[in-house]
Amino acid sequence: MHGWVLRSAAVLAFLVLAGPAPRAAAATAGVVADATPRIAVMSAFEPELERLLALTEDRRTVTVNGIGFTTGRLAGRPVVLVLSGISMVNAAMTTQLLLDRFSVRSLVFSGVAGGIDPALNVGDVTVPARWGQFLESYVAREDAGKYAPPSWATTPFPNFGMFFPTPVTVRAGTPGKGEKRFWFEASATLLETASRVAPTVALDRCTADGQCLEHAPRVVVGGNGVSGPAFVDNAGLRDYLAATFQARATDMESAAVAMVAQQNGVPFIAFRSLSDLAGADPDENRMYRFLALAAGNSAKVVVAFLGALPAEP
Repeated sequence: MHGWVLRSAAVLAFLVLAGPAPRAAAATAGVVADATPRIAVMSAFEPELERLLALTEDRRTVTVNGIGFTTGRLAGRPVVLVLSGISMVNAAMTTQLLLDRFSVRSLVFSGVAGGIDPALNVGDVTVPARWGQFLESYVAREDAGKYAPPSWATTPFPNFGMFFPTPVTVRAGTPGKGEKRFWFEASATLLETASRVAPTVALDRCTADGQCLEHAPRVVVGGNGVSGPAFVDNAGLRDYLAATFQARATDMESAAVAMVAQQNGVPFIAFRSLSDLAGADPDENRMYRFLALAAGNSAKVVVAFLGALPAEP
């Protein structure tokens, strides 16, 4: 499944760690690490995944190419959890490695993001219906104060200065032919489950040290998200992303994960809680002030979501 390379019976040599810590093993190159059908749960970096790992039972860690994959049960469901690493290339690489080595039923991303939609606030959890790569673009030459991309360029969106966003070519379907695509869809079935769960989750409004948000956080399912290999803390770019893509949030991984999941035929969904407003924060960027709160809110929704999914037959 998912393009695995199945080899001989000599599969894994496990290195068992002493003490109460979860067992760890190193996977042999090119060999399937685990054949149990699981829901994959990804985050970009440690603060986003730590609460989910703490709630995971029967943990066991396998290391593949230096990346740790933790199997176990979360909200009663068999899962494999992994850090994608920050940014698009890391996310795409880790996603493909995950799908090659594990039997993944569906792929869930949990983490934080910058808020783009002016109607949303820090602490809110967004669950976009589709994701696009806004920095996949032509960088145009300037002539007499105007930017002009090459005449042959595909530029379906307005530009942001010298940057003209463009779709990516997806290598799928007919061999040797590609399809240009900007948006990568989340699973309609998974979005429906998220919509049912959203009203039931009580989100945190205050941090552990007593800093409280001005608004009660909420879960918003649907709409658009955008990703790119740049941390956004610029009000002008934020306004552009809202107007051009009707984006609710921006991050540095989700669109890459969505693209790889689609290429492999795996249902995908991303839960992103807003840690900052991507340049519209009233003082300075608030990411690290509200990182733990936002990551915790995303994790809460993900756990409720997992619990609402149908159990394996």
